Amino acid sequence: MKKIFSMFIILVLSISVLAGCGQGTSESKLTSSSNNSSKENSLDRVKKAGKIIIGIDDTYPPMEFKDKDNKLVGYDIDIANEIGKKLGTKVEFVPTAWDGIFMALQSKKFDVIHSSVSITDERKKTMIFTEPYIYGGNAIFVKADNTTVNSQDDFKGKIIGCQVGTTAQDALSKISGMKEVKKYNGMTEAFLDLKNGRIDAVVSDPQVGDYYIASQKDKFKKIKSLLSQEPIGVAFRKDDTDLRDGYQKAMDELKKDGTLSKLSEKWFGYDIYKENQ
Repeated sequence: MKKIFSMFIILVLSISVLAGCGQGTSESKLTSSSNNSSKENSLDRVKKAGKIIIGIDDTYPPMEFKDKDNKLVGYDIDIANEIGKKLGTKVEFVPTAWDGIFMALQSKKFDVIHSSVSITDERKKTMIFTEPYIYGGNAIFVKADNTTVNSQDDFKGKIIGCQVGTTAQDALSKISGMKEVKKYNGMTEAFLDLKNGRIDAVVSDPQVGDYYIASQKDKFKKIKSLLSQEPIGVAFRKDDTDLRDGYQKAMDELKKDGTLSKLSEKWFGYDIYKENQ
């Protein structure tokens, strides 16, 4: 009787274990299925929201800055607005200090950074990019009457300005002998200090320095030698490949229909796409 009873208990326990295993497998499949189906298409997310939110540094003329009426203008601003039309969404800009802009992207304060972002191997570790839509780099700018700084070899004992958190800062960190590398939150302050003789040179994207030369005639000049030449693209979070691809498609269409060339002539005075062909 005990043997029969024992066998009965074993049988019941076995059925319970098997049932438990079956339930666990079923739940596991449901969870896996749920996880797969919950992965959101980032382009659809933006279209559903009806707007794309773009992080920018609004102290970087002629790429993105505020005009005398405090309106956001610039080359990147115009491109982003045209891309919004292509995607069928509104565009909302979120001005953000450059030294915090990448962290803000990762914390989802906005969908994308369209703000003259140099594409570097280090940045590729945490973000994905469109193809380069322009080539920048780091050029040297000095006062128009400068006679002492003609290349980076003349930086010894000098005060050189750059924007904090940029590839210009990285480039200057590899050069020894300077009295100081003075870091600015925006380029307007850097060129103001250069004009007033508080620093000896500014290292910046050529397009940015060229804007100051054009807008303040006889105040600045560009040294011909470049510290570096860099591709510039639009940055996205690693998972947002669908949004990146949609953005790239719109950018390709703008290049093909001549819009990018017209905007280049508007902001730089020449067609950079024709020169790069």
